[in-house]
Amino acid sequence: MNSVEDNIQTLSRAILTEARAEAEQIGADANTKADSIRQKAQEQADAAHKEILDRALQEAERIRSQAVSTTQLKARTIELESREKLLDSVFKAARQQLPAVQQRPNYDQIVYSLIQEALNQLNAKEGEIRADPATQKLLTDHISEKISADLKVSLQIGQPLEHGTGVVVNTSDGHLHYDNTLETRLSRLQNGLRSAVYRILMGESQ
Repeated sequence: MNSVEDNIQTLSRAILTEARAEAEQIGADANTKADSIRQKAQEQADAAHKEILDRALQEAERIRSQAVSTTQLKARTIELESREKLLDSVFKAARQQLPAVQQRPNYDQIVYSLIQEALNQLNAKEGEIRADPATQKLLTDHISEKISADLKVSLQIGQPLEHGTGVVVNTSDGHLHYDNTLETRLSRLQNGLRSAVYRILMGESQ
């Protein structure tokens, strides 16, 4: 009887030992899986964090680049506006000085050239010359006859100009006219002169 009980106790202890070992293995496996899950979760969290950080850095760079471009554009716009204002002031001052050309000793030759150019542009055989009051005083019969003879055209003197310095020439039928006042000539030349004038203002060599 005792041997049976001993066998039972031995078997029970063996079963208990095996059960404990299995429980410990299950616990170890569970811990391993838990560690693996935690590690994977940490890796995923790190990856997500890096992705978020990369996106944030990319967005920050985009905004910075955009801000720099906007600032450069604004600076360029301000520079161009300042340049145009400066050039406009220069040409305005030059335009105000145009009447002083009439004080030059060779102004009669300038008037002759203005009339000659206007007649050539019109390609007319007859014409009417209108000039500002000061210029009109130079349009004596001698000058008119010389221009008529040189260019083989028939000329007459019209009413004085109310605005401008120089001459305006009309065809005899009044259909065509060529404004060759100094103010209009400056306006025609202004766009082509702006770059050269600005370089002079900035002290750059031509």
